[in-house]
Amino acid sequence: MAVEEAKTTSKTDSAGPVIEVLIVDNDEAHAEVVAESLDRVGFHCKVATSGPQGSELIEDGAFDVIITDLVMHNVDGLGILARAKEALPDCEVILMTGHGTVPSAVEAMQKGAFNYLLKPLNIEQLRTIAEKAAESSRLRRANVELNRRLDEKYGFEGVVGDSAQMRDVIERLKRIAPTNATVLIQGETGTGKELVAQSIHQNSPRKSKPFVALNCAALSENILESELFGHVKGAFTDASTDRVGKFEYAHGGTMFLDEVGDMPLPTQIKLLRVLENGEITRVGSNQPVKVNVRVLSATNRNLEDAIAAGTFRSDLYHRLKVVSIRLPTLCERSQDIPVLIDHFMRQFAQQHGKQIRGMTPAARRKLMGYDWPGNVRQLRNVVESMVVVDYDGLLDVDDLPEELAEPAEPVAELAPGTLAALVGRPLEEIERLFITETLRLTGGNREEAARMLEIGERTLYRKIKGYELS
Repeated sequence: MAVEEAKTTSKTDSAGPVIEVLIVDNDEAHAEVVAESLDRVGFHCKVATSGPQGSELIEDGAFDVIITDLVMHNVDGLGILARAKEALPDCEVILMTGHGTVPSAVEAMQKGAFNYLLKPLNIEQLRTIAEKAAESSRLRRANVELNRRLDEKYGFEGVVGDSAQMRDVIERLKRIAPTNATVLIQGETGTGKELVAQSIHQNSPRKSKPFVALNCAALSENILESELFGHVKGAFTDASTDRVGKFEYAHGGTMFLDEVGDMPLPTQIKLLRVLENGEITRVGSNQPVKVNVRVLSATNRNLEDAIAAGTFRSDLYHRLKVVSIRLPTLCERSQDIPVLIDHFMRQFAQQHGKQIRGMTPAARRKLMGYDWPGNVRQLRNVVESMVVVDYDGLLDVDDLPEELAEPAEPVAELAPGTLAALVGRPLEEIERLFITETLRLTGGNREEAARMLEIGERTLYRKIKGYELS
């Protein structure tokens, strides 16, 4: 059936975003009265004078609120409700009904309708309920947007990298996240172990529950046990009240134990009991407490060496390592450095309110040539520092922090004899050598290589083809 021309009335709400309302009613005059009464208080109303027309508008439109008559030919109010829930899950539906169909309206509310109005309508009641429905729709959309931002920050999109190593990590995360398996995340300091743990939680069925992180290396044995399991009043000198530990607080969610390799042996025994029985006992108490917590842990130590040295329990190691993930160092994934630079530039430009156009090739060469002992965390801090101190919108070598700002040495000093060896050789041979080395430096990233060589990408592609470079 062709869509009939929909009548539209409009008025902008100066106090906030316009509320889009669809009114569906076989009685055209009644629909117009409803539209006009809402239009006067700032709603933007569209009218459909049949169920089929209303259904087609739902498929094509974006409405905050739908007000529909319950009794209509072809497609009734329940049909409109069903289509709205399918096509516009954030939209609220209000039913208009006579006294004789109230039981049907109540049934519709059980199926997801926001409310119902009795005919003849009370205009003030109509406006009040429509405003409440619009507010409910706005809150639902705000919650969806919040979850989207969390997914962007902590979801797999937040694990930045396009190298083969990081693609393997992300693929592994996608398989691990939906399960309840314990995960041991291994990698050097600064490789992003907590970010990976947050990503696993945020993409798991536990995402709406707490994510609780604790650094096991930062606390003494007694304080660590109190933090993990809580304590009762009088358990030790400063225990003036009962205290809930991290495990109880994380009930239903995820517990992330960072630097678990530094956990004292007595605490390891108690953690093993939690993993085996799902129970914790507060310090100073004999009463076990049931907890449902997924445990993720991380370490930069070799736990097998720690087991051999007698500082880490073998049984705990195997309980923590049902699944393991190893994060590569930044040197191992140097191909990702250009992507990470751009990611951090955007992130910190927004965070610090700076207008950053980009980074000069000279500065990029500095960052690409550095060995990054502090891994991604160090690169992140360097880019943030550059964004903060920059004054002209283009990050350059003068914005680099001290550890990277040393003046470049002459080529002859860096590699004695190299410059002399190049003298007298054909320019094409030298150009081929420099392009090859730059591609190696960027991990084969042609876009980044062109930027560093300060030539166009097409020019670089032609030279790669001409020199038969892989």
